[in-house]
Amino acid sequence: MKKIGELFQEADWKMEKHVPVIECADAVKADEFFEVKVTIGKEIAHPNTTEHHISWIALFFMPDGEKFPYQIARCEFAAHGASVQGPNTSTVYTHHAVTGWMKTGKPGTLIASSYCNIHGLWQSSKEIKLK
Repeated sequence: MKKIGELFQEADWKMEKHVPVIECADAVKADEFFEVKVTIGKEIAHPNTTEHHISWIALFFMPDGEKFPYQIARCEFAAHGASVQGPNTSTVYTHHAVTGWMKTGKPGTLIASSYCNIHGLWQSSKEIKLK
């Protein structure tokens, strides 16, 4: 049986539309809030249709020297054009991007994960240093 970590796919976000892209400063001040944005399809647009969409994005932070990561945020996307009239007939759609704020007293690694209803689990990471 596969372990959950073996199910996550990774790729260069400039070449693959499913990879979550983490945007924030490379170095932040200790214990001061900083903005983090996670998007899907930054370079190559990902569709957002009833049949093919991003269901959720989650963000974790793994501080250096600690045993487990902290879950920073999770966002579910529920509007993909579906309605009682059928697929892609609604005028309501979500966009797969999330912005939040966090602070840390330690350097570490941000880990973003996402789920495409057709192409499964994806992840990326970004190292965060302290100034």
